[in-house]
Formats: sequence, structure tokens, C-alpha cells
Amino acid sequence: MNGTTPQGARNEQEAAEWVRAMFGRVAHRYDLANHLLSFNIDRYWRAHTVARVREVLARPEARVLDICCGTGDLLRALERGRPAGAHRPHVLGSDFCHPMLVAARAKVGAGELFEADALRLPLADASLDLITVAFGFRNLANYQAALREMRRVLRGGGVAAILEFSQPPNPLFGALYSFYSRRLLPVIGGALSGSRDAYTYLPESVRKFPAPEELAQMMRSAGFGGVEFERLTGGIVALHLGRA
Repeated sequence: MNGTTPQGARNEQEAAEWVRAMFGRVAHRYDLANHLLSFNIDRYWRAHTVARVREVLARPEARVLDICCGTGDLLRALERGRPAGAHRPHVLGSDFCHPMLVAARAKVGAGELFEADALRLPLADASLDLITVAFGFRNLANYQAALREMRRVLRGGGVAAILEFSQPPNPLFGALYSFYSRRLLPVIGGALSGSRDAYTYLPESVRKFPAPEELAQMMRSAGFGGVEFERLTGGIVALHLGRA
């Protein structure tokens, strides 16, 4: 398998079905769990991502899509992130988990959301200026196929931004983070959401996810140019940018 590998999943279809069902179970407490478990640093990560793509948001009639949008936190930040005086970009959000989209409707207009698999977006070639994904890419069933799809829908000069959990490179900090994510996070996250398996899956999915250098090379192989990445908060997350 070339993507996420939940325990017991034997192929990409089973992996996708497991992820969809898991997120459906935690959608009602997803925001609360995210903010508490990250000590609210997740808000900074999203704000930083928006700052890095602000020049795209400032383009006249910019078309933007946030895939795996979940409950809409990054989508809302993108809507509010255009520079002063710039035209409002046309920002859309998609997810393949219906309960997540229901939760997102409380933050953004229902007309800005649609249900779709990130591996098969119902969009024309070269129809977007910006495509983003925050903490959803590692849950996809096929990473290379997802990158090709992201590249397909971007216009020339368009930008892809992938914000995702990573492994801290510092051994000591990495050990502390590993203890928190593998021992404490499942207990706390399970109590908050009522689904301990979701927060047991989380650190395992991060551990199996490609390192930033490897993901950057995968983006280049999918046709992106000018690929760069930066580690944030000691390497807990990494932000990748690539241009079409």
C-alpha cells in the first residue's frame, strides 16, 4: 500500500473506509480534542500556512480548495487571510466524511462545501490557484495518486500547501513527543472523543508517514516545482509548498 495503513486494512479501499468511519465517529468532538491535545498550537500552524500562501490569496478572482477540510478550520482561516484591499478569493472545502462536513457548515457557508474523495476530485484540469490540506494528507489511501490529483487541478503558477504531522529530528525532543503521542494522547483523546482507536491510530499514522525530505521528493515526482518545506514547533509538523 502506498498510503495510510490502518490496522486490519488489506487494500486501499479498506483503508479509506476505515478512515471515513473513524472520522465520522469523532466529528462531534474533533475541534475540542484538536485544540486541547495541541495546547492550541494548531491555530498557529494554520495561521502560518495562510501567511505563506497569502500572495496567492491576493490574486484577482483566486480559486482555492482545501481538501480533507474536516470541520473547516483551515478553510475559515483561508477565507479571512486575504491581504487588505485584495479581492475576496473563491474558497471551497471538500471532504469524503459527511459528518465532518456537517460540522464545518457551522463555520462556513454550505455552498462552499462539497463531499468528494481527494483522490478523485470533481474538478476540471487547471481550475485552481491554490490547493491546501491540513492534517489530512497522511490519512489518504495513496499519497502519490493524491499528489498527482493535486497537480492536475492546479493552473500554471498555482500552489499546493501540505501541512502535516512529522517526527521531530531532535532525539531528546523526539523521545518526549513519542511518549506523549503514544502513551498520553490515546487516553486523553479517547476520553474526549469517545473513540480511543482514533487516537491510537494518530501516532501510528505519523510514525509511518514519509519524512519531510521524502514527501518533498514525492511532490517533485508528481510534477511540482520549487518544492520546499519547513519544520514547525521543533518538527512536530512540517509545511510543504510546491508550484505547478
